[in-house]
Amino acid sequence: MMNNMQNDFKEEPSNSDGINNIDGGKETSVASPRQRSFFSRWMNNLAQMGLGESLLRAGTNLFSILAIITIIYLVQAFYRQAPNQLSGNSTQDSDPAPTAVVAANPPPALDIPIVSGIARAAQIHTNIPSRPRDEITTYVVQDGDTVFGIAEKFGLEPQTILWGNYNLLLDDPHSLKAGQELNILPVNGVYWEWLGGIPFGQWAEFYGVTAADIIEYPSNNIDPNTVGEFENANIKTGTWLIIPNGKREFISWSAPLGVTRENPASARVMGEGACGPISGGAVGYGAYVFPTNKHYLSGFDYSEATNHRGIDLAGNEGEAVYAADAGVIVYSGWNDYGYGYMLMVDHGNGFQSLYAHLSAINAGCGQSVGQGEVIGAVGSTGRSSGAHLHFELMAGAKVNPWDYLPPP
Repeated sequence: MMNNMQNDFKEEPSNSDGINNIDGGKETSVASPRQRSFFSRWMNNLAQMGLGESLLRAGTNLFSILAIITIIYLVQAFYRQAPNQLSGNSTQDSDPAPTAVVAANPPPALDIPIVSGIARAAQIHTNIPSRPRDEITTYVVQDGDTVFGIAEKFGLEPQTILWGNYNLLLDDPHSLKAGQELNILPVNGVYWEWLGGIPFGQWAEFYGVTAADIIEYPSNNIDPNTVGEFENANIKTGTWLIIPNGKREFISWSAPLGVTRENPASARVMGEGACGPISGGAVGYGAYVFPTNKHYLSGFDYSEATNHRGIDLAGNEGEAVYAADAGVIVYSGWNDYGYGYMLMVDHGNGFQSLYAHLSAINAGCGQSVGQGEVIGAVGSTGRSSGAHLHFELMAGAKVNPWDYLPPP
């Protein structure tokens, strides 16, 4: 009987596809040798054919592509769901996730004062407009303004500033003062009052233009149909007119010429400093020295365009003023032309020198002075905007002192 049991145990059928092992009541399947040998033979055949490495690389690439596609799909799915998660209007059957609420906090208040008024857009350039002007405008003179500077601001020639404001400036650039209201013409030219008495055409010709130039200029607001013949235009006297591109001679505000020791009479119109006839006296060398300690400008330069026929040399109140060359004093005292206290020296060789706005005078009529001798002190008398020496040289006409003085 034992032998039969042993035989029965040995003859237990085997699974041709695999071996079933019983371990604690659990059945585990193990690959059969036949399966392992088939896979091994297949891999060996691929390797012998040289395709193993290529298939491995292709599989890796395929796996990478599938991974990228999967990631893109998941990201798109996430962003498609994100708006619904943040929306407060979506309805869900199940318990919804808490809706995200973003608090819109206002920006911190800035401590800036509130100014009522009309808002203006920012402008990069706020200078005087460059577009053509049609009418006369006014300009209030500021501290430090000059005739040249104001003319440059409005694109005009400097003489136009004087010619447009004769009643205020009297053709004298020294008359410019802060706070004055100037007429600024829309074009270079002259602004003058028509007083009649002569044919209008002759009046226009005096300024170098024609009657039509004035009558047809838009800013004068003259109706050509009401004036009749232009040469004898019917224009009301007392009318101020812009004379576009007109010119005129400056009305001299400066000292008369020809004041010599032999002929002092012409100086009598200048003021109380006029001297009587003088005979003899010192004669100049024909060479000149600076009449001040400082050899640079503090004010206006020589400019025929602005009717300034001298130079304003720098100097502090009370500093010495020297005779530029030897000669005789032919004017000593107050001047009515705006020079204030003034000295004039006749050098006896056709030249005279003039020293204006003095705070003190150290030489009297008829006195001979040597070159470099102290004759007065720097000041700001007369029409002056600050201490300086107004210095002129004359030889039958006013000349530019820089042409005769040594280099600074």
